[in-house]
Amino acid sequence: MDDIKVKVNHMTKKFGDLLVLDDISFDVKKGEFLCIVGPTGCGKTTFLNCITKLYKPTSGEILVNNEPVDLRKHNIAYIFQEYSTMSWLTVEQNVAFGLKMKKIPENTIKKEVSEVLEMVGLTKYKDYYPNELSTSMLQRVVIARAFAVKPELLLMDEPYGQLDVELRFKLEDELLNLWRKTGTTVIFITHNIEEAVYLSQNILILTNKPTTIKTRMENTLPYPRNIVSDEFIKIRSQVTDLIKWW
Repeated sequence: MDDIKVKVNHMTKKFGDLLVLDDISFDVKKGEFLCIVGPTGCGKTTFLNCITKLYKPTSGEILVNNEPVDLRKHNIAYIFQEYSTMSWLTVEQNVAFGLKMKKIPENTIKKEVSEVLEMVGLTKYKDYYPNELSTSMLQRVVIARAFAVKPELLLMDEPYGQLDVELRFKLEDELLNLWRKTGTTVIFITHNIEEAVYLSQNILILTNKPTTIKTRMENTLPYPRNIVSDEFIKIRSQVTDLIKWW
């Protein structure tokens, strides 16, 4: 049990009579990069919202470090698809926001923020405001803010869904570099199968509603990954077929 970061036990979520998540159980190991894929509208975001306590499961439980998930105790960061920067704060202030909320000493904040800005290539833009930044830079700010608090668990809900292919790959590479440096456990939701194969150590494939787990697939491709390699294309095709055929 010591290497399990997240344990989902028989989680079911209903909205009135609508059954969305149906008796879901799985584990995520410490430091694992798990991607969750499935048909549009199958309840992927609902699952993340149960972890963050935006929704309460109808039955079952979610454990972090073998305890019921508690946002006051567990250091969990959540990156949405939207660019959730604060327009009145500079890049540096945006990235420091979570640390200030945790009442971290000011000298530690400056050090942590400086390090993570360097990691995502935003050091020279630290005094810029969000409206002065490109789309890719805005998403880097959000990623930097999440990693600055050194989360034990990072939840990502289709964060690159609105980006073009070139920007998406660049930010995916930056995410992988940060993940390897920090050892953070990542649960990453995407509808993009290629993205899931590019990033993940394991892929959880969901069915249509009422949603259950169709299968869990281990992804043993070495990093960095070549999207045109035969093995990459083979895994991508396997995942595609699992989503397509019911």
